[in-house]
Amino acid sequence: MACGYALGISGTALSNAAKYIEISDLWTGLIGAGSLIGLAGSLIVGRLSDKIGRRKMLMINMYILAAFTLLHLVTSNFLLIFIIRIGIGLMIAVDYTVGNALLTEWLPKGEDSKRQSHLLIYWTIGFILSYLAGTLIIGFGSYTWQIILATGAVPALITALFRSFFPLPASPSWLASKGKVKKASRVIRKHMGRKWRLPARFIRRDKKKTPKNISWAILFSKKYLRHTLVGGIFYACQAFSFFGISIFLPILLKSMNITNSTVSGIIYNGGMFIGVVLGILIFNRISRRAFLISNFLISGILIAILALVPSLDSMVRLGIFALFAIILSSGLVLDYPYPTELFDTTVCGTGVGTCITISRIGAAAGTFLLSVLTNAGGAGLAMIVCAIVLLVAFLVCLIWAPETSPQFVKKVENN
Repeated sequence: MACGYALGISGTALSNAAKYIEISDLWTGLIGAGSLIGLAGSLIVGRLSDKIGRRKMLMINMYILAAFTLLHLVTSNFLLIFIIRIGIGLMIAVDYTVGNALLTEWLPKGEDSKRQSHLLIYWTIGFILSYLAGTLIIGFGSYTWQIILATGAVPALITALFRSFFPLPASPSWLASKGKVKKASRVIRKHMGRKWRLPARFIRRDKKKTPKNISWAILFSKKYLRHTLVGGIFYACQAFSFFGISIFLPILLKSMNITNSTVSGIIYNGGMFIGVVLGILIFNRISRRAFLISNFLISGILIAILALVPSLDSMVRLGIFALFAIILSSGLVLDYPYPTELFDTTVCGTGVGTCITISRIGAAAGTFLLSVLTNAGGAGLAMIVCAIVLLVAFLVCLIWAPETSPQFVKKVENN
């Protein structure tokens, strides 16, 4: 929730800022994309977590995020705010990369993906709450937008304090992957009891020399190249459209001539929440590959209709826009589990971090470009670019995406 809120709050804040101060398209795009640019630090964060472990980083990142967020109250300088947003994004990268790795390494095979998909409900709630907070906080004049940005400190501090009072355990499988099998076993006994133990593959690994350093180059070796490209490209194309549209929703709705942007925004965000719940319901009922391919194809077609048929009635446009939000958001449930399923434990942090870094390049590009494109050529231009990006992702997944869903992989092996 803290991460979703921190990412979503910039759009409504910038929309509010435009009422009181002169802010160019360039700075609107850069500040909106700042936290997403910071998220590109997942590449470094993931690699660092594979070296030093998961727990230490997760115990401090939310305190730092809250501190960065409160700095919004003391400056209105666009360059400084852009730098602050990058710092916030870097702290979110810790949760995205390291938190995901820690969660999956504590859960049984099959249960990990299910739990990861459930996280998206909370992320979406945080994202929607940021939109509501941004529209409801009023009355502070030209200072309002800074206060809106600073509210991200509240969920961050709650998270940080919770982790301090209920400390996170180390990852047993990470410890074992570093040859510390006995220590990993002690951690398991402490937190889960004596009936639980490491998988046999880690115990066998203790007899061999465990490699201490994992190079980024391994992700582009024959073994991992396809997985790295698919993980990065699917995530980047999805993030391009989702963040570009969601963060600058008020600006986009205004350009679409939808008069009541508050109600329309609530409808869109409601569609986004419905989409995530729908995605969770079908997550383990269809294959990951089929989910990816159909999601990109349908959402690409829907946004293309909006772009290419501007004469549609405003209510019809809003209905298609809400349906687009539902379909695209349903695919978000793959963001956490699919990249982690693409890589084994040895390179999981580095692999997931690399995918997230690639995706944040897409998200930052979408957030920056869609703001500029909307002002330059209207909502139609922004949406046609989104449609092209989504359909490119459809083709990439159709050709390359591997199947990682445990039950469907097992069916293929049995056949």
